[in-house]
Amino acid sequence: MKKLDKWKFIGENGEFKVENADQSKYLYFPLANEAEMMSAITPRLHGDIKTGQNTFAMRPVSLEDLHNTKSARNFWLKVNGQNIWSVSGNSAAQFAKQFSGEEEDVELEAGLLWHKITRTNENLNLKAEITNFVPTNSDTLELMQVKVKNTGDEALKIEPTAAVPIYGRSADNLRDHRHVTSLLHRTKTLENGVVVKPTLSFDERGHKQNEVSYAVLGAEADGKAPVGFFPVLEDYIGDGGSLEWPEAVVLSSDDYLKAGAEIDGYETVGALKFEEITLKAGAEAAYVIAISIAEEEVDYDKLAAKYCSQEKFEKYLTENKEFWEQKLSVVDFNSADREFDQWMKWVTLQPILRRIYGCSFLPSHDYGRGGRGWRDLWQDCLALLLMEPEPVSDLLYNNFSGVRIDGSNATIIGSEPGEFKADRNNIKRVWMDHGAWPLITTKLYIDQSGDLDFLLKEQSYFEEGSELKDQNDEIYQGTVIEHFLVQHLTHFFDVGEHNNFLLKNGDWNDGLDMAENRGESVAFTALYGSNLLELAELLKALAAEKDLEKIELAEELSILLDTIERDFNYGSVDYKRKVLSDYRQTCSQGISGRKIEVDLTELISDLESKGQSIFEHLNQNEWIETEAGDKFYNGYYDDDGQRLEGDHPKGIRMTLTGQVFPVMAGVADEDQIQQVVDSADKYLKDLSVGGYRLNTDFKELKTNLGRLFGFAYGHKENGAMFSHMAVMYSNALYKQGFAEAGHKVIDYIYQHCKDFDTSRTYPGIPEYINQRGRGMYPYLTGSASWLLLTEVTQIFGVRGELGNLVLDPKLLKSHFDAQGEAAIKTIFADKLLNITYLNSNQLKVDDYQVQEVKINGQTVNFENKAGAAVVERSLISESAEEELKLEVVLN
Repeated sequence: MKKLDKWKFIGENGEFKVENADQSKYLYFPLANEAEMMSAITPRLHGDIKTGQNTFAMRPVSLEDLHNTKSARNFWLKVNGQNIWSVSGNSAAQFAKQFSGEEEDVELEAGLLWHKITRTNENLNLKAEITNFVPTNSDTLELMQVKVKNTGDEALKIEPTAAVPIYGRSADNLRDHRHVTSLLHRTKTLENGVVVKPTLSFDERGHKQNEVSYAVLGAEADGKAPVGFFPVLEDYIGDGGSLEWPEAVVLSSDDYLKAGAEIDGYETVGALKFEEITLKAGAEAAYVIAISIAEEEVDYDKLAAKYCSQEKFEKYLTENKEFWEQKLSVVDFNSADREFDQWMKWVTLQPILRRIYGCSFLPSHDYGRGGRGWRDLWQDCLALLLMEPEPVSDLLYNNFSGVRIDGSNATIIGSEPGEFKADRNNIKRVWMDHGAWPLITTKLYIDQSGDLDFLLKEQSYFEEGSELKDQNDEIYQGTVIEHFLVQHLTHFFDVGEHNNFLLKNGDWNDGLDMAENRGESVAFTALYGSNLLELAELLKALAAEKDLEKIELAEELSILLDTIERDFNYGSVDYKRKVLSDYRQTCSQGISGRKIEVDLTELISDLESKGQSIFEHLNQNEWIETEAGDKFYNGYYDDDGQRLEGDHPKGIRMTLTGQVFPVMAGVADEDQIQQVVDSADKYLKDLSVGGYRLNTDFKELKTNLGRLFGFAYGHKENGAMFSHMAVMYSNALYKQGFAEAGHKVIDYIYQHCKDFDTSRTYPGIPEYINQRGRGMYPYLTGSASWLLLTEVTQIFGVRGELGNLVLDPKLLKSHFDAQGEAAIKTIFADKLLNITYLNSNQLKVDDYQVQEVKINGQTVNFENKAGAAVVERSLISESAEEELKLEVVLN
């Protein structure tokens, strides 16, 4: 076999190429638009195409299906009446030769959501170039162009046939009534292709008349239609053939159908036979294929005319490239490592892909039925605030309607903004971390925008299937502040026997799902503590800006605001549980709808008391020292009430999550952070998997904590390098001034991903690295949002503070080029900022601070805050220019 080469960047917008990419069977690439067209494609053109769980044009695939040609776009050539060649490499003959030294040269090129394979067969003197993409308009189809070139000295006779199996139904039918649902197929041949429209959407719980049709259309370069079609799969492959060796192609069958045929009740294939041609030496022929999913009536003749010619294909491909380049141009990095900057292009794209695909619909992500979870919803908004801030206010506001009055939330996210549904399978599950994310994201929004009024907007609460109503049967609404209080205060009092917040059905780590009785999440107790203090600071700013003294809250919340006019004892678990019980009992009778006025100063004091009590508790009770003298935080208690981390007969136990949030929250002081870094380096760092593992090997199946311990160690949540938590670890270190340590975390991941021989992943950050070093679950990972956030707001230090611009870089000396410059492009105050940091003396990160700021060449005043520059928002927002150039001198 030919050696799989490393990817190399070949342009300025993330374009890359890989030699012999078809030698890795698990590589795949996303093709999509924002009209919900979602594809996956491999170097052999395997993969699938869909718009949702119930509308797959091609057979749904998981990772292990990627080397199965049942899910391949194919284009066949019969050459000189005898040789059969698949331009995608999917013939039985080509597979047989793969290990004989006769394999073909294959080159992949890809850019922002376009994919091109060039396959060369020297024995046949043929080269094929296959390009696929999804147009960026409202049409839901994938386009494929096949260019075939004669590279020899003699003319070749070729018989071309395009073949795309049409699945045309729900993913649920892959094994559930697969044959029965083929009986629903109503297939027609058109002037340019094959269309199938099943009669029903098949579901034994209730069949529905189907309105969705699936088509494969095609034409030659000049728009000339195929000469005929093989629409029935069994006729196309023949009794003795297969999709890897179809009899219709091999035997040059002339038993094809013309336009106007109708066939009912069979599996369908979009097999389009084109006219035989003589391809002269050096000549080229081109064919365009469109694979369509239409959820309403469509004129397929017009659709073919719109897309199926070489001219139209090139037009829409150009539009596609321009669209994605423009969309991603609002955030751009320019450092000494240009390859890393290009890699970040793909990281920047990933949150957009997750918005389109949700957490499903790519081969690795074969769980769920579309959509995102609660924490995904909020964390993806972190990246959105940096890339497309304009619609975020409404988006965040709508999301608060998913909060329940008991502090939990709906977990099924609808397709429309603010649409929430009851929990999956009507099983109400509570992840204890869910209440923390809305404040983190909203705090970023307010810092970026200065929109403190957002806190006073009123929103409804979620109740199964509808909105919460009060005792007067009226929809109840409370301010965003009230929603925050409900989320945080209910958790504050919902503690286990060690006075940490109960783990319930899990926290960020869904694998910790078997300790809902006595399990505790120390890690997220720290984050909630930080949030309580952050909320207090927001309320101080609100009170000052609006000259507010009081705020209206639901009468029931007075039970949870216990420091106001009542004695309290936060060291007592029984006391906390009693407060929560009183609140829940009151709410169980139905919320009254009555409001009380609460003094803001007293409310702020209450929150600060609670936050500080958490910090004190964690440092007194959860900061541990091993027999070896290592110090770090315990992160969890299991369902037997046993501490998880520290000394153990089977070896030291440590989790990365247990360290990240006390550091990020500010619980740990400088000495403690350094000891955490030292311990993580000692017990969790493993460069063979790209950096810091999620946990040490516990060497047991802990059924009293979570399913993750059933996974093999080094895979997924059990000890993999899990990018999401690793990047949050980096963010936490940068936030607390440990820039060198924070940089190492990201650099380890990047260097590992760049080692393509090991990682086997295209540019971008995967969800995790497995025990063999392979990047797993690419594209759809929350780590991308956190990495983008860290790069922009911490490393380049461009962020807001209650609406003002903060310039607080933590760039290392290695980030600056030979001239001492590093630059970033980003959006702030509705302006595109081109910011260049000038470090002409090549100072280290701890040795410089902002000395001067120029906007469009004019020096401006700023507040120096611990070496960072705070620039008044008006200096940017009131500029007549849409794009501003900032020069920031470091000295």
